[in-house]
Amino acid sequence: MNDRVLLITGASRGIGAATARLAAREGWAVAVNYAERREAADAVVRDIEAAGGRALALQADVRDEAAVLRMFETIDAQLGRLGGLVNNAGVVDVSARLDAMDLARWRRMFDVNVIGSLLCAREAVRRMSTRHGGTGGAIVNVSSAASRLGSPGQYVDYAAAKGAIDSFTIGLAREVAAEGIRVNAVRPGLIDTEIHASGGLPDRVRDLAHLVPMQRGGSAEEVAQAIVWLLSDAASYTTMSLLDVSGGR
Repeated sequence: MNDRVLLITGASRGIGAATARLAAREGWAVAVNYAERREAADAVVRDIEAAGGRALALQADVRDEAAVLRMFETIDAQLGRLGGLVNNAGVVDVSARLDAMDLARWRRMFDVNVIGSLLCAREAVRRMSTRHGGTGGAIVNVSSAASRLGSPGQYVDYAAAKGAIDSFTIGLAREVAAEGIRVNAVRPGLIDTEIHASGGLPDRVRDLAHLVPMQRGGSAEEVAQAIVWLLSDAASYTTMSLLDVSGGR
């Protein structure tokens, strides 16, 4: 990578925070995006700086185009030319069947998980593409094994949103492959993060671990390893890939 400035959305906790810390150790200057958890984002920045890295906490709701534009402008001014993007910001909701869901839930699900990723990827392409005077870069979208499994009886809307991310990854990868940008996705399975509690199932990983061939849930750090590899020169000939990090499930 010629440019080592990385934006990670939803990086105040879980997979995003683990990726920020690991990427910083690999030499990236990291923009740590958050929507609401400023103290958690600041803690990630402090960890990175204490280890000798560069980081900046930036508040932006990825559903808000004006906020996304301001965030990218701040990165341009304070960190430099963008070389990588991890579209990690995402939400779930309470476990429910489709016939118990409402439109407001679906709008939030797709606005954050899909529209937010599209907005951030657009701004990244405008900066990284050789078509726009950039020097290339890498985008990693955080999808989910739910896009393959469907999450019946729990989160079919979340699964549908992540299916959209898979399709988006494939299409954008082909669109910008000749412009120096690689686009891939990771599809985590049962990962032990706080997102399950926000969906009302704090013990979900433990309860479903028996369904995983490896007989355990994964960690945020294990997913981060895959993401940072996809960002790196070690993955220089890898694009349009959907990498499952799911213990075989």
